[in-house]
Amino acid sequence: MIRKMTSSDRKFYLSAADEFYHTDAVEKPLPMERLNANFDEVMRSDVYLEGLILEYDGEKAGYCLLTKTFHTEAGMTLWLEDIYILEQFRGKGLGKELFAYLDENYSAKFGRLRLEVEDDNEIAVALYKKNGFRFLEYKQMIKDNKL
Repeated sequence: MIRKMTSSDRKFYLSAADEFYHTDAVEKPLPMERLNANFDEVMRSDVYLEGLILEYDGEKAGYCLLTKTFHTEAGMTLWLEDIYILEQFRGKGLGKELFAYLDENYSAKFGRLRLEVEDDNEIAVALYKKNGFRFLEYKQMIKDNKL
């Protein structure tokens, strides 16, 4: 089951996100202050950041954070900012369920879904390709500003 995050999900989200941000799938760990701020934004409004909880047999099994932007090539774009499924729940169809949920609930409003993935994360790449994603053939660049 996929559902929107609620305030009662804070402890689970913080634990799962901290675990996620200590994996090779991300550039660097995030401090707990940043994770708390992310959760606070999810609870404040879904204008910029939205949170989903993935459940399996009534247990919280993972989470997904969605951000919303506008791109001139596609119009409104939904970024799959974080997708994380706890290890014991992987391979149980939650990824497939998440993408079906996104198609059903977001495809009418968003011209594009977008995500980032490490080249060597072969399991995730296969899942994303199976669900219609393709690689863009250019590199992104970023500049972090100190807040």
